[in-house]
Formats: sequence, structure tokens, C-alpha cells
Amino acid sequence: MRAIDAADITQAVARAVQQANFELPPDVRTALSRAERAEASPLGRRLLGQIIENADLAAAERIPICQDCGLVVILAEVGQDVHVTGRGFEDALAEGVRRGYEEGYLRKSVCHPLTRSNTNDNTPIVVHTRLVPGDGLRLYVMPKGGGAENMSRVLLLTPAQGWEGVKRAVVETALEAGPNPCPPIVLGVAVGGTFDDAAVRAKWSLLRAVGAANPDPEAAALEQELLEAVNATGVGPQGLDGTRTALAVHLDLKPCHIASLPMAVNVQCHAARHVEVTL
Repeated sequence: MRAIDAADITQAVARAVQQANFELPPDVRTALSRAERAEASPLGRRLLGQIIENADLAAAERIPICQDCGLVVILAEVGQDVHVTGRGFEDALAEGVRRGYEEGYLRKSVCHPLTRSNTNDNTPIVVHTRLVPGDGLRLYVMPKGGGAENMSRVLLLTPAQGWEGVKRAVVETALEAGPNPCPPIVLGVAVGGTFDDAAVRAKWSLLRAVGAANPDPEAAALEQELLEAVNATGVGPQGLDGTRTALAVHLDLKPCHIASLPMAVNVQCHAARHVEVTL
């Protein structure tokens, strides 16, 4: 059994939320540069260039990439031989977010769902945990902006709708989203499992390096089909027309009940903020 001090977790999360807001992940910057070269629309290319310039300035000046500093989602892989000492695991994560947003002068965007009163420390956060073999702790820190999250969807299709129904739902989600999630977007798509499971898996799928091939050949081919269909919508960068509406589609397939076909589409903005922390 390996002990990890909760104070170390808090300190790591405080650094990670600032890094996520200030620095575009390398895989995302590469995907944006690739999209800029491939974009057929002159306006779209110019917008993609401005997005990249904005990200470079944010990193250099240590200021947020986007004024929406997000609600923090932490996806955690917790080794079954880890013991957290000092305070509760999720309390340690939340305290890291509090400190990081205060010290980094990041906008606090979390409020009561009905009164809309701001909690003033960007908590509570959302935590999804997977128990894995070993004695390590890996945290994926993802500040999720409202514009992208609001465009996400969970759908319960009938089995008869099949792949064509899934494809149609993904394309319709991108079309309905339009400019709201600040495209080019990244789409996490989970098919199968159950209603709740699909939503969580769609979010986990966003953590794969943007544009990296799916290790499952069947899923990889379907991802490419979805990406081409989404980019054919013409929504384009920032919703102003073009051929690069999405940077990538990440698909997760899982068996489901014979009477069901649940699916979820989690929409991520062009910044696709995420930082990996290993303790």
C-alpha cells in the first residue's frame, strides 16, 4: 500500500488548473495548425491563425486562453493500492481548484443552479473515478466551458436506428451547436452501455490526444466517417463557414442491452483544455 498526502494532491491540482487555462495542450495546437493548413476558406484560415496567435499570447503572458475559465472536471485513475492521507480525496481535489483559481486570478464561474448565486471559489467540482491496478494516481484536469458543454447531448436511440441514426445525431449536434462552442470543436462520442455510462465515457474519450487514431480499427474507421460528415456541414471555424468544423471525433463503442442504443456526444471547444498529473 502506497500513501499519498492529500496536500500533494491539492498542490498539484492548483498548478494544473492554471496551466490548463494558460497553456494550449501541445496536441491541440498541432491539430489547429494542421486545420489551418487544410482549411479551404480564406476567412476560416485567418480565424484559425488568430486562434493560434491568441493561444501563444496567453501562454507567454500567463493569462487565460478564454475568458470562460470553466467548471473543473477531474477524471481520476486511482490505483487500488493507493491510500490518501490527511483529508478526503475529493476534498483535496476541490481545495486545489479553490487555490488555483484564487492564485491564478481565474474567473470563477460556478453558481447555484436556481438562485444563480456564485459560490465564489469555482467549486464544487465534478469528479469521475476509475479504480485501476497499481499504486499510482493519475489525474486529468479539464476546465469545461459553458458554451461547449451546453451543446452536448445524451440520446436514447432505438436499435433499429443503428449506425445511420448515430451518425445523424452527431451531425445534427454539430449543426445545432453552430458557433456556440467556438469551433473547430472536438467531439467525444460514446455509443452503447447505459444512459449515464455513455455520458461519462463521452467525456473520458476527450482525453485522447486530439486526432490520434483509435486503437480499435473498427472505431477508427467510424471516427473518420463522422469527422468527414461533421466537416461537410460547413459550420467552419467560429461558425463563420469553412471546411474545418471539427478537429477530431473520438468514438467509444461498448456493448449494450438488446433493447437499447444509448449514445452521448460531449462537445469540446477548440481550446480543449486538459492537463495530466501523475503522483
